[in-house]
Amino acid sequence: MIEVNHLTKEYQLGHLTSLKETALNTMRRLAFQPVHERERFKALDDVNFHINEGEVVGIIGHNGAGKSTLLKHLANISKPTKGSVAVRGSIAPLIEVGAGVNPELTGRENIFLNGAILGIPKKIIQKKLDDIISFSELEQFIDTPVKRYSSGMTVKLGFSIATSLDADILIIDEVLAVGDLAFQRKCFDKMESMIVHQGKTVLLVSHNIRQIERICKRVILMDHGKILSDGNPSKVCGLFYTQSDDKIKTQSGGGNISSRKEQSGEIELISVELTNQQGNIVDKIAYNEDVTFNLKFKINNILEHPNFGFGIHTTDFLYLATEITEEKYKDQILSPGNYTLSIRIPNFPFLPGVFSIRVGVQAGKIARNIFYQENILPFQVKNTTEERTQSMSEGFIHLNGNWNLFHNLGDTQCIGE
Repeated sequence: MIEVNHLTKEYQLGHLTSLKETALNTMRRLAFQPVHERERFKALDDVNFHINEGEVVGIIGHNGAGKSTLLKHLANISKPTKGSVAVRGSIAPLIEVGAGVNPELTGRENIFLNGAILGIPKKIIQKKLDDIISFSELEQFIDTPVKRYSSGMTVKLGFSIATSLDADILIIDEVLAVGDLAFQRKCFDKMESMIVHQGKTVLLVSHNIRQIERICKRVILMDHGKILSDGNPSKVCGLFYTQSDDKIKTQSGGGNISSRKEQSGEIELISVELTNQQGNIVDKIAYNEDVTFNLKFKINNILEHPNFGFGIHTTDFLYLATEITEEKYKDQILSPGNYTLSIRIPNFPFLPGVFSIRVGVQAGKIARNIFYQENILPFQVKNTTEERTQSMSEGFIHLNGNWNLFHNLGDTQCIGE
């Protein structure tokens, strides 16, 4: 249905030039001299793939990877700099919010306009009109100009038109993130019906990787205009998660980014080290590995009844777990000097992803806070045998439960024994 051969799309960075530069370039051309051209950016760089009839393909990647540019070429909205795109069959593109919808026309008029653009006879559109309006849930506003619609209402109309008209290929770009949850559920049910019962060819771009993996039978991962991976959804989505984790880890750097820090001056946190089960200092650990965090403090004043707290949080500061020394050092009086506090965590329970730590210290018979800091040491849990898309998308901890299925009919019998 779709063949993409050596597709390249270049954009010139900055289109305006001064009158002087334009004149000089003209003179250079006449003198057969090199012309000073602006830098060119490759949004797509020698992309090759083909999609068969009835395939449901997800396209994922970070912002700027070239996903939307690729879809615009498939929908014949943009023309390539090099290469070719061959599409066999009609396309219903839903590239972005409001694409193909005229704000000056009413919802009803836009239905007929989009049908005409797709080459569908007016009689067929009239037959489907009630179904389209009903699916969009815009009966009350269908004769109102679209410019008075909210973005969610516009998406509802656009999606209803695209999925109700008889196109061979449906192209959807990140529009299902808009709208209420009930309508999103309705859209996915509609898409699954089209995929299973009608055999439509669907291309779906989304940052919701879990939905991509659930719906698509094949996933293409793009990065900087190139195809990084193309194949099994679990493997490709797992690669994307690993790529995302590495990027988050790099952006987090040495910590202290958008972090909260409070201290009285009685105690200072000098450094934090993460060591693996071999005793090596690392910033990446394997899932379910034994690890130790070493907290090096400098105590400036005598501390009575110290209480130390240690916690794990996500990069967006969702607190996941906390350990407190509580009564362990309640009778201790710590004199000024340097100390190392270690906390060993066997079988580190968090699934692959990027995390950071927070540390707090209290002192005194009547506990008072003397130190607190978040995002101290970003670290990464790497994938081992766990499927990456079966972890962070479903939660943060593997429950490791034992499953048994019983048939409650007469004598209880465990199935699978």
